[in-house]
Amino acid sequence: MARLQTVERVLDEVKNVPGMSLRLQSLSKRFLGRPYSINSLVGSAEIPEVLTLSLDGFDCVTYMETVVALAGARTPNDFTSRLKRIRYDRGKVEWRRRNHYMTDWIRNNERAGLVRQMKVESVVRRKERLLNVVPGLPPKKQRFACTPKQSIRSLARVLESGDLIFFASTRSHLDIFHCGIVIRDGDRLRLRHASRSQGGVVEQDLQSFLDGNRMAGIILVRPEGPHR
Repeated sequence: MARLQTVERVLDEVKNVPGMSLRLQSLSKRFLGRPYSINSLVGSAEIPEVLTLSLDGFDCVTYMETVVALAGARTPNDFTSRLKRIRYDRGKVEWRRRNHYMTDWIRNNERAGLVRQMKVESVVRRKERLLNVVPGLPPKKQRFACTPKQSIRSLARVLESGDLIFFASTRSHLDIFHCGIVIRDGDRLRLRHASRSQGGVVEQDLQSFLDGNRMAGIILVRPEGPHR
């Protein structure tokens, strides 16, 4: 459990950083090198859900959630409240309300006004999945749209540091297989993410990740907050 004093110290480090984009860039960098954490959340269909606030290790989702919650927060209590709203439907800490599938994560957080999905003027692929990979949850049909990864070059001009990128799975029973944070480095785009294969939070060239992974497409989301 992250101590609120640690959260307070982290927030103090970025208190004078203007704008959501720069705060996301600064905070995501702070956790580079942290170890990858398997099964980082506590709760299941049989075990009561516990709000986890770890700054010591992450999976790809908890890394993204923690950085976004910190970037929008002014105080430790504000951070805790934001993390609840980001991770759970309507902020209620229950296992069944956790945003297990990332298309639900996007929709619920967009409805809460915490993010907005970026509308992309390019070829859009519409997908339908029967999501059934989370034990204890009933199968559900899910429709979503994604953009071919080849379009990233044409999208580069509209992306900025702190944008969230979700990678759509090619599997018929899963919507998203990975996510991360986009960082603009001049004309280059980098990806900060918690990588299981690399054992921790890393930064790499976004194009190299796209080239090295099979996917159905990408979804781009921009966090909203008082600091943008």
